Amino acid sequence: YGWSIEPDWLVWLPGVVPGMVAACQAFTAPGDEVILFTPVYPPFLGIPAFCGRKGVEVALACEEGRYRLDAEAFERALTPRTKLLLLCQPHNPVGRVFTESELTPILELCRARGIVVCSDEIHCDLILNGQPHRPVASLRAAPPEATITLMSPGKTFNTAGLNLGFAVVPDPGLRQRLNRARQYAMPQPNLLGYAAALAAYRDGEPWRQALLDTLRSNAEQVRRTVNEEIPGLATGVVEATYLAWIDAQALAHADPCALFTDFGLALSDGATFGAPGFVRLNFGCPMPLLKEGLQRLARAATSRK
Repeated sequence: YGWSIEPDWLVWLPGVVPGMVAACQAFTAPGDEVILFTPVYPPFLGIPAFCGRKGVEVALACEEGRYRLDAEAFERALTPRTKLLLLCQPHNPVGRVFTESELTPILELCRARGIVVCSDEIHCDLILNGQPHRPVASLRAAPPEATITLMSPGKTFNTAGLNLGFAVVPDPGLRQRLNRARQYAMPQPNLLGYAAALAAYRDGEPWRQALLDTLRSNAEQVRRTVNEEIPGLATGVVEATYLAWIDAQALAHADPCALFTDFGLALSDGATFGAPGFVRLNFGCPMPLLKEGLQRLARAATSRK
């Protein structure tokens, strides 16, 4: 990513979610506030309370189906107890790759207020719109003494079951605190996880490029089908990930996720992301299976259930 790091900056983890838990415990105290942008991957919403902290949600701005960071809303939400930002970049579930111009005012506020930035970048190898990934910690506005980056081969190479992730932590003091928080609270990654990560990063690039071609085609199939062929549903352009965020509010159904399940399509319920009335569809599959899923989506949306 054009980011020079040192080997001793790495903190090995059994996954990215445990890394967020460790960050919450290392850089906040009971009663402190952890800020995050919603809708967001469900563990972001649960981790602060699990650690005895207060989660503060800031809604992403949405204009014509495209989400963006809202720096003004972020600033209004800050208090003297705000100690940690849990950031998802690229973002799950809305599929955005936030730009440097979006991130800069957020990072500048964090620097000015002494807020640690923990950036979950597990989808960084799955950018579909052609722009390169830029780790948040490598941006000019990022506070180097207060930024940690979480990564893993798990999403890109489907190795999540082997339980390996890592944090990149340039600041030695921050790294020591993170290591102390994780030392007895979670297991070390297993050897098969290390071997799989090495094989994936060393030898997996041709496969990843083929995967990206497939995901781009699948993402366009989902966007076109949902927006042009299924009344009551809408979705935006997926810039990264293999996930489509679908607005089902116009169906006026009390539980759209249950409706789709009744028609044989298991989607993620937007309510668990902080957005009732939405669903998340995983399009990381062969095209014939995706088309079958979209047919079930259409039958459910046009039913009278």
